[in-house]
Amino acid sequence: MKMIERRTFLVGAAAATAVLTLPWPAWASDAPPTDSPEFPTWVMNQIDDMHRGQSSHGVMSMTVKTEHFTRSLTMESWSKGEEYSLVRILEPKKERGTATLKNGEDLFTYLAKTGRTVKISGAMMSSAWMGSHFTNNDLVKSSRMADDYTIVLSGQGTLGGVPQYVFTLTPKPDAAVVWGKIEVTIQQEGLVPTREIFYDEDGEAVRALEFKDYKEIDGRRLAGSLVVRPLDGSGEFTKIAYESLEFDVELPTSMFTLQHLKAM
Repeated sequence: MKMIERRTFLVGAAAATAVLTLPWPAWASDAPPTDSPEFPTWVMNQIDDMHRGQSSHGVMSMTVKTEHFTRSLTMESWSKGEEYSLVRILEPKKERGTATLKNGEDLFTYLAKTGRTVKISGAMMSSAWMGSHFTNNDLVKSSRMADDYTIVLSGQGTLGGVPQYVFTLTPKPDAAVVWGKIEVTIQQEGLVPTREIFYDEDGEAVRALEFKDYKEIDGRRLAGSLVVRPLDGSGEFTKIAYESLEFDVELPTSMFTLQHLKAM
């Protein structure tokens, strides 16, 4: 198994964090039986398909709490398909204009204070993105879950009084992923994600992603916020909350270039 981290949380709004879905009735006629081997892959494909929008534009806040500091940012984001995304800091004022650009498999950071552009590669890919608990690698994704993982329905139960499915994802041979296993909990009604638990190769749970504050935006039901937490007992977390979000907006490809990044 190639150890290259590619599972992202930020693709697509740069709306990646907004995992989109439709109410269950819209899908019910096409759904395979719950006990069929096809059901787990079908569910993951529905979720993958629904968060791969044509384009998006949003404003979001990010709060980072670590042992040493608490940091809050307001950011504006744009995305186009799976290949292009741009996230730019609006606040605090001293960091305004600092941005991250994803163009295909290439990732760049623009430092507004110095006017310098840095291409992120190699060891830098595992570094924290904007001081958060996301890494630069989390910004790069090109494959869907069903391509990289074998998916099984491993349990059913309730969480917070809400009926849930639990799916276990294990990497396929030679899949370009870093996780040894992912457990995905999804609400049975509406099939919206509740949380994801990420395990290392030794089977230890190391990170959790929680989807919260679901609401209807532009005809879609999505998580208005999400929280990623290291599972080391430190109490650290990163929370992203959307203040506004719109889909299928007109965005020229030229917007996702280094030239535009510097001119913003």
